[in-house]
Amino acid sequence: MSKDRVVVVTGAAGGIGLGIAQRFARDGHPTAMLDVQEDLLEQEAAALRSAGATVFTRKADVADRAQVDAAYADIRRELGPIAIIVPNAGIAPMVPFVDMTTAQWQQVIDINLTGVFHTIQAGVSDLIAAKWGRIVSISSHAGQSGGFNMAHYSASKGGVISFTKGLARELAPLGTTVNTIAPSVCETPQMTRAIEAGMFPIEAILPMIPIPRAGTPDEIASACAFLASEEAAYITGQVLAVNGGMYI
Repeated sequence: MSKDRVVVVTGAAGGIGLGIAQRFARDGHPTAMLDVQEDLLEQEAAALRSAGATVFTRKADVADRAQVDAAYADIRRELGPIAIIVPNAGIAPMVPFVDMTTAQWQQVIDINLTGVFHTIQAGVSDLIAAKWGRIVSISSHAGQSGGFNMAHYSASKGGVISFTKGLARELAPLGTTVNTIAPSVCETPQMTRAIEAGMFPIEAILPMIPIPRAGTPDEIASACAFLASEEAAYITGQVLAVNGGMYI
């Protein structure tokens, strides 16, 4: 894969997004890292720059289209046209449906689903103009099988999966592939917080996974790098379940 292709990763300050950004940056791609956690974002970017990577950072809330558009304008000015888009930013609050407020529902949809729409639509013109592009979103096994006390999260990730399939049909004739990766339990700060809060009993979850351990951001990043490569040119509209067999 050409190493001069500009990559955009949202939610890149930690967890899966950081793992993906690190993989592309270390592979030689100019990489734009977007996140709302500005201090952590700059800290991680500094480490990559010190290793020789070309990295752009910007604080941006994917639920706010104006912020995404402004970030993309700066990315084009600093790095050039965008070629690979990885909409990863998301939140995963746990709340029983009977207690869920309209505001809680809307926040998850705004970030996890509408944020994917903003992240892709704001940059897709570059991919179409080049007649080459890769879009790899991060969904979840919860979007396939549902997540307990996470009806809003499950709905948002199921929406990402359906959105992927519809968009793949539109963009295939224009040279862009669109796929999504669906992780399950993964070693991220979000998982750690859930365990510490007592909401995520890891000892109860691991026996449900044929490969009985949590995945890692690096493993998700490897799948993402493959789907963004020339080797994956004939793959589009697919859900790659990197989940240890939790959803088969």
